[in-house]
Amino acid sequence: MTEQTIVDFRALGLAEPLLKAIEESGYTTPTPIQAQAIPLALQHMDLMAGAQTGTGKTAAFSLPILHTLLPLASTSTSPAKHPIRALVLAPTRELAIQVYDNIKTYAKHTALRSTVVYGGVDIKTQMPILKTGVEILVATPGRLLDHVEQKTLSLNQVQFLVLDEADRMLDMGFMPDLKRILALLPKQRQNLMFSATFSDEIKKLADAFLNNPTLIEVARSNATNDNVEQKAFLVNTDQKQRFLVQLLKQYPNQQVIVFTKTKLSASKLARALERDQVPCSAIHGDKSQKERIEALDAFKAGTIHALVATDVAARGLDITDLPLVVNYEISTAPEDYVHRIGRTGRAGAKGIAISLIDEDETKYFDEIEKLIKKQIPKEKANVSSSTTPARSRPSKASSGKDAWFEQPYQPAAATAAPKAVTAKSAANVKRKVVAALLGGFGFKATPQNRTQAKRTTGRSKQKSDLPAHQPAENAAETANIES
Repeated sequence: MTEQTIVDFRALGLAEPLLKAIEESGYTTPTPIQAQAIPLALQHMDLMAGAQTGTGKTAAFSLPILHTLLPLASTSTSPAKHPIRALVLAPTRELAIQVYDNIKTYAKHTALRSTVVYGGVDIKTQMPILKTGVEILVATPGRLLDHVEQKTLSLNQVQFLVLDEADRMLDMGFMPDLKRILALLPKQRQNLMFSATFSDEIKKLADAFLNNPTLIEVARSNATNDNVEQKAFLVNTDQKQRFLVQLLKQYPNQQVIVFTKTKLSASKLARALERDQVPCSAIHGDKSQKERIEALDAFKAGTIHALVATDVAARGLDITDLPLVVNYEISTAPEDYVHRIGRTGRAGAKGIAISLIDEDETKYFDEIEKLIKKQIPKEKANVSSSTTPARSRPSKASSGKDAWFEQPYQPAAATAAPKAVTAKSAANVKRKVVAALLGGFGFKATPQNRTQAKRTTGRSKQKSDLPAHQPAENAAETANIES
């Protein structure tokens, strides 16, 4: 069955409660991935689907699962009537929440229960709903294993396993967790794997847990969305921030996601844009779940202009009518580029993806072009000198420091020159040394201490008498030390 033969969701044979929810969501025609995946999934076939982000793949696996589980739906309050029958694994919290929201929307006219569990929040807050029972569980791998260790859920009745954005799971090092999870599931189950890119590692993963899968590709492997116009500007790293501000001024009433490679650079760039009067926020792994949700809600509500994000934090973001994505730093992993620009041009809308390339990043961008099999036009950035960069330092006059401390060192003119050492002063030094050793200048002379003084004077003379060739300044230094 091809996408040309499916012009309406009703032609897919889905249950009436699901069709009602789809219509209420404003959808009438399935996307290409939905038109191909849903009929095959309804035939209980394992799928390996290549789909770009924003193509409706969540509905492509959730609708057939909901349709199949409908006969098992129960209104009973007993947890035993609501075992986990479908497990959906997502690499990030944001993507897990998005998938859960979609499933909840499609299942709102059914008795099927669902929930989502992810890290970054207290695990105890997730336990009550799990104890009541849910048929569909959306989870990140790490938090799922936490619940397994806490014995707050059971996976022995799972009939469906979905790996969403499997390529990102491997990039994030989830393979050991996936193997542990697979060992906990029943052997007899239906497996659905969705990935925006197909690498050799993805194919090995598919071989490990899929049973004779049917391959679906709605676009060429590793391809980018044709609805996204891709541009690139050659600009030095120290001028990127200034040029980014210029770009944002060209889109004053539109929102943009700006991608960086690290959490540190995301935070720094967000603070710099704020200083340039650009309302923005940052999301990355060091942010708490509450902070990330607040930033996303503010962005979706339009109260901030720019959202600075790392690749991991931005996975699964579904922003309606997002017109612009900027690659502020070029990722060393070419696959990340496909996911980054997939944030725009979603659901048939148009979008623009702009990359800022430093000389040291050209090799990474060459790898991106090889992956997507497309040459992206590049031009030299015209950085305006009138734009004041956010990192400009305050002048000394306004720094609040005393100007006296900024002056260079100047030796005082009235400093007295060291006095020359004379024979008389040297003799006085000797007498002071002897007097100090004998108890001070006020002691009473006796035959015993006179003898001791002669011995001490002899030793002092041996130490303090200078050779004839020794410079006068060294003599002065020695005299001062002894005194």
